[in-house]
Amino acid sequence: MLLYKPETPRKSRFEILIEGTKMVAERKIWDAMEVAQEARDCCSSDIHSSQLTVDTSLSLSDMSPRLIELCKDLFKKWSRLEDSCFTIETVSGGITNLLLKVSVKEENGNEVSVTVRLYSPNTDYFINRERELQAIKYLSAAGFGAKLLGVFGNGMVQSFINARTLTPADVRKPKLAAEIAKQLRKFHAVEIPGSKEPQLWNDIFKFYENASILRFDDIEKQRKFETILFKEVYDEVVEIKELTGRLNAPMVFSHNDLLSGNLMLNEDEGKLYFIDFEYGSYSYRGFDIGNHFNEYAGYDCDYSLYPSKDEQYHFFRHYLRPDKLDEFLSWT
Repeated sequence: MLLYKPETPRKSRFEILIEGTKMVAERKIWDAMEVAQEARDCCSSDIHSSQLTVDTSLSLSDMSPRLIELCKDLFKKWSRLEDSCFTIETVSGGITNLLLKVSVKEENGNEVSVTVRLYSPNTDYFINRERELQAIKYLSAAGFGAKLLGVFGNGMVQSFINARTLTPADVRKPKLAAEIAKQLRKFHAVEIPGSKEPQLWNDIFKFYENASILRFDDIEKQRKFETILFKEVYDEVVEIKELTGRLNAPMVFSHNDLLSGNLMLNEDEGKLYFIDFEYGSYSYRGFDIGNHFNEYAGYDCDYSLYPSKDEQYHFFRHYLRPDKLDEFLSWT
């Protein structure tokens, strides 16, 4: 189980990799119409599609007309509405996507909201969108995440979850940590069709291959890049892979990115949500838990915040024995 405290902040290097991946990208992978048809085949006939794209480099005000056009193209019942019936606001933004809330006042006077998820440029080169799409069907049926409503040129539209995004400080609160553990146990019990082999190594080596050949025009970025000892990284990954193969570790469908930003809480209902399954795949149970602990450090990579042994044991107890949890009455 990967419960170590990394010494080197990984976020900045991950960002360097993503930026560099844009430099080696040569073709468009995501095809909205093709993916929408796959979604209809495996999920629901109610999934809509559009070939429109939205420029993620624009400000929200400049982006809004295109978002309205997109919503009208996806959902024909909104096509005759005035633009003034649409309200758009930012929910959150990360390395791989931008989440926007679009609220629509319909002809009958009802107001409905959806989440528009815009993918960052070229992220399809290291995120398997088809794998994510397949997982959404089964995870949604098990009560995880939002319902998929439509796909378009560079993103998805999903049902809006009325909840707030957690912070790194939230996830270490004992009662919240207990509920996260309980929900993760249920998440790991969901069966997703396909290979049960760990995809972790494929993903790591794909990153490695892309990362090791990058070159940056920016001198400072190139200098930072050259501090990465790729041969040592490769050798250590190979060694860890070999050691892991001896452990016979439980294989489960893992979230693989359970940071605070992918956890949402409706405090009125006392309901916790897992969202964003773009890194989801079969992997070692311990990796998913260890990765979640790693995220206690937050975006600033303050590893003094890594959970203590007592905090880890608290999480394990509630993960392994969810039937013995105390009644979950308060979030504070």
